[in-house]
Amino acid sequence: SLHGQGKRVICYYSAGTWEPGRPDSGDFPESVLGNRLEDFPDERWLDIREIETLRPIMMERTELARDKDCDGVEPDNVDGYINDSGFSLSASNQLAFNTMISEISHNQGLSVGLKNDLDQVEELVDLFDFAVNEQ
Repeated sequence: SLHGQGKRVICYYSAGTWEPGRPDSGDFPESVLGNRLEDFPDERWLDIREIETLRPIMMERTELARDKDCDGVEPDNVDGYINDSGFSLSASNQLAFNTMISEISHNQGLSVGLKNDLDQVEELVDLFDFAVNEQ
C-alpha cells in the first residue's frame, strides 16, 4: 500500500464539471449543466452559483475519498468563472464555491488542493493546503 511506504494519497475529482459515466452523474439536475469543455466534449461546466444543489454531491465525493483512505483531494475545474461555462459566473461566485469545497474537505479531515485558479490564489491561500498549477 502507498501508506505503508510512507506516501500520502491524494484523490482526484472534478468539482466544477459534470462527467458522464461517473457513479453520481445522474444526481446532477439538467439545470446546473452548462457548456461542454473544449478539450473534453463529453464533460460540461456546472452552474456553481447553485451551491446548495451541488453541496450534497460534493460532500458525497469527499466522503468517498475519505472512505477510500485518501489523505487529501484534488478538486479540478474550480475556475469556471474564467471559462465559457454557459453561465454568468463571477469571481465572487467562484470564491464562494471554492470556499465550500475547502470547508467540506477539511470537515472530512482531508487536505485539499487548489487547482489552477491562479487569479484567486491570494483570496484562497489560507483555505487550501497545497496548489496545483497545470499552466
